[in-house]
Order: sequence, then C-alpha cells, then structure tokens
Amino acid sequence: MGVLRDHPELALFLCLAAGYLVGKLRIGPITLGGICGTLIVSLLLGTRHISVDDDVKTVFFALFIFSLGYMAGPQFFANLNRGSLRFFALCLIELVCVLSIAYGLAKAFDLDVGTAAGILAGAATESAVVGTASESIAKLGGLTAEQVSQYQGHVATAYTVCYLFGLITIVLYTSQIMPMLLRINLAEASRQLWDKMRGGSAGLESDEREALPGTVGRTYLVTLADGRTVGELEDALGGRITVEGVKRGSRLLAPSRGLELTLSDLIQVVGRRAAIIEAGREIGPETPAVPGLDTPLATSQVAVTEKSTHGATIDRLEKTHPEFREDGVYITDVVRNDQHLPASGETTLYRGDVLTLVGARNGLNKVVAKLGAVVRNDATDFIYLGLGIVAGSLLGQVVVHAGDIPLSLGTGGGCLISGLLFGWFRSRRQTFGAFPPQAATTLKDMGLAVFIACTGLAAGPQAWPLLKQYGALLPFAGIAMVLVPATISLIVGRKLLKIEKPLLIGAIAGQQCSTPAITSITQVAQSSVPLLGYTITYTLSNFLLPLTGPILVGILGA
Repeated sequence: MGVLRDHPELALFLCLAAGYLVGKLRIGPITLGGICGTLIVSLLLGTRHISVDDDVKTVFFALFIFSLGYMAGPQFFANLNRGSLRFFALCLIELVCVLSIAYGLAKAFDLDVGTAAGILAGAATESAVVGTASESIAKLGGLTAEQVSQYQGHVATAYTVCYLFGLITIVLYTSQIMPMLLRINLAEASRQLWDKMRGGSAGLESDEREALPGTVGRTYLVTLADGRTVGELEDALGGRITVEGVKRGSRLLAPSRGLELTLSDLIQVVGRRAAIIEAGREIGPETPAVPGLDTPLATSQVAVTEKSTHGATIDRLEKTHPEFREDGVYITDVVRNDQHLPASGETTLYRGDVLTLVGARNGLNKVVAKLGAVVRNDATDFIYLGLGIVAGSLLGQVVVHAGDIPLSLGTGGGCLISGLLFGWFRSRRQTFGAFPPQAATTLKDMGLAVFIACTGLAAGPQAWPLLKQYGALLPFAGIAMVLVPATISLIVGRKLLKIEKPLLIGAIAGQQCSTPAITSITQVAQSSVPLLGYTITYTLSNFLLPLTGPILVGILGA
C-alpha cells in the first residue's frame, strides 16, 4: 500500500481497471456497470488513506460534464417544443419526487447534507449529481475543511449503496414488471407500434435483415424506348427511377436528361424495387450486369440543419423534397444521441439528427446540398472544446442569492450548460467544432470514471461509520426513490398523457437516465422502438437532474 500512497496515479488507474472488471459481473439481467464498480473499488482502497489531488477531480469532472452536455445539446433544444410537453411532464415528476423524498428523509432522519445528496444521486442513478452536490458542499458557508471533506465522503458512500439498489430496481421494474402492469407483451407491442409507424409494413426482429433490399439497380437493353430521351423515360415512370449510365456500343455516355436513347443501348437504372420492375415494361428486357455500367450506390451521413426539416416526419420530408423520389435517394438510418432509431415514415426528425442516405451519387449530392451538412467528425476541434470548457467554468463562478441562500452552478453546472449550448450550435452548421461521438463518449466516460475514483478514494475513511449509522435506510431510499416517480409517471403517462405503452416504458427509463434499463428494455422488446421515448426524457433529465444537487444542498445548508 505504501507504493500506492506514494504514487496515487497507480491507485487511480488500478481503481479504473479493477472497477470496470467488477462492473462486468452479471446477475441475471443486472450488471453494476463500470462506474459503480469503480466507486466500490475506490472506497475499499480509500480505507487505506490513499488520496489524489482535488484538482485532478475537478478537471476530469469538467471534461465529463461538458461532453455530456455537448452530446445532448441538439436534442435538448429540439425537445423544447409543444409536441414534447407530455414527455417533459415525466421529467418534472422525476425532479419533484426525488427532491421531495430526499428532503423528507433528511428532515425525518436528521441526515447531514452529504448523506442526503448521496441518496439523491444514487437513487436517481445519476452520477453527475455526485459532482454537482460535492462542489456545492465545498461552497457552503460556516463549514470547516474537515466537515466539507466528511460530507463529501458521505455523498460518495450513500451514492454507492443507493445506486446499487436503485439500479436493480429500475432495470427490473421497467423491463419485467411494467409490461405486466400494462398487460402487454413488450416485444409484440413494440412490433405492432413499429408496423403502425411504418404504414403497416412488417417490422424486423433485432437479428433480421431485409432479404430484398428496397433500393436496387438493374441494366436493360433498349428495345421499347427507342427515340425517347432520358428525361422523358424518367418522367414516364413518375420520377421514381434515375438513369445512371448509358452504354452505346463500346462507348459510355453521360446520362443527361436530353440524351436520346437508341435501339440496342444498354442503360442502368436505380430506384425502388417496384419502380425498377415496372421500368422493364418501358425500356425492354433486363440484361446481366454490364461492365462499365455497374455504378455502385453511394452512402452519405448528413446532419439535419435545414430549419423546415426540424419537427418533420420522414414522410413529410420526402414529400417536400421531390429530389428523394426523383433521384432515387432513400433514408436508411436515423441516429439521435448516439442511438439508432427506426427510419420509418412516422419518425420525427430534429436538428442535429444524423441521417444515412443511400442512392445514386448524382441524386445523393442534390439531396445533401439541400438537407444539411455532411458530417465531418474525423478529428476533434480542440479550439472549440477548450473555449467551451472555459466558458462553462466562468459561468459556474457566478453566484445568485435567493434571499439568504447563495446559489451557484459551480464548474459542473456551468460546463453542463456550456456543453448544451456548444453542442446545439455545432449541430446547426457542422462545418466547425467537430467532436467525434467516439471521442466525446471516451472523454465523458473517462472523465466520470476518474472523478468517481477520486471521490471514492477520498471518501473511504468515512464509509464504514456511515454504513453502520444508516445501513437499513440507504437501501430503502434507493428502492423508494425509483418506485415512487416511476409509478406516478406510469399512471400519468398512460391515463392522462396517453403515451403509447412501449414509448412510455422507454421514457420512464430515460427520466431516470438509466442506460442499463433501456438496454434491458430493448432486449426484452427485441426492438429499438422504446428508444423513441427514451431519447426525449433522457436528454431533458440529463440537464435537469444534475441541477438537483446544488438545489438540495442549498436548501439543506441554508
């Protein structure tokens, strides 16, 4: 242990490695996850009085919270609209319930501010609250340095116990119990809702792929279209196919709309399967692949930046942009908040969504030019990243007095807000400020893991006395603070808000910011449909729940 005390960097990375190993242990559908595992290991090592400089904790927490805000920013602002109010109501239920229960427990059992904040963070399974609450405790007036350290240690210990029980509760409640309460087979209900959203076409299981791709290319021998131009042929088929190549003898010709086709020309057309089959009746017999005419379909990822596209469904988008059907371009995937959503006609698009477009290159370029900006996320823009964290840190220093209570966002709250704003601004025009999703996720996970490890090491000496004092209360709080808001949301969401059942279950997991819960839900559902509800509440709660830490600390410390 002497080596670890002399070289705290060894202890820090040992906590990460061992913690993530512990986090992989699985009991049924439950895994602790790397963050909870890291906290457990760091608390154990912390009992040997191993500590890391507080500045390390502050820097990595700023990286974590800014990355979190940056990734959620586009969808957070997109969800501030009338259509998302019913999901916003679920987040408010979560917010009010966890604050009320934590405050009530603190008063009923005479809990110190650190223990109450740790119960709030753990039961709500929101790791960011540990940071925002700990930072607020450090700014409370009238506390000695020893008391600040003690209360911050209580935050970590209470968080660990409540998180464990809260995690198990939310995963089992949403994935196993809620479908029974709603009297549905979650997999079947998700499939039916997807069928409805897709206009009645059959959905696919998670391990299925289309045997007949919708977008295809074929080559034909011109026998019936002799004397017609390329434009006349495309118009005759309602603009549902595009001519991508023409071969006359040994020459390859550019397929301009004014090009006149002659007998025995070989042409390649691309479009939806039904239109391609019909094209044969206008052109002539289909032929095997022709060398030189085997034009591949191109793909492009484009971020939605067009104002008129925000809030539109895929069906509406394709109707308002005739280039989709005229040039044979199709949306095959929608990514929001790093989650893949079904590219059905009823899926609503928002600024910042990343669409995968597939089609002939000529038409694809036209659609991309009108719809948004091609995603260029090959390298992190450190100028943009650094300015964002600086702005957030400065914002966190602002203190506002509510009566005699000083309220401050702190570095955590400030960087969260700056991350939201910088991420949203980047999504509007993705020509600068690149922060690749993989890089953002790595910084987010690494920042939180290092922060939690530092917190656990510092809290180790206070862990055992706190567990002896409040041992039975902490598990009870962890379970109650999940069941109460989740049950209220289930009743309100179904009876008053009329949210579809698979979406409601996903939304309740999102209001709790529980990635393990939505993972378990989608496994049971065998579908990504619940993600449509999860992404909305997850984004809103990611912003709102971290602010509950300073609010609770401010109220109890007044």
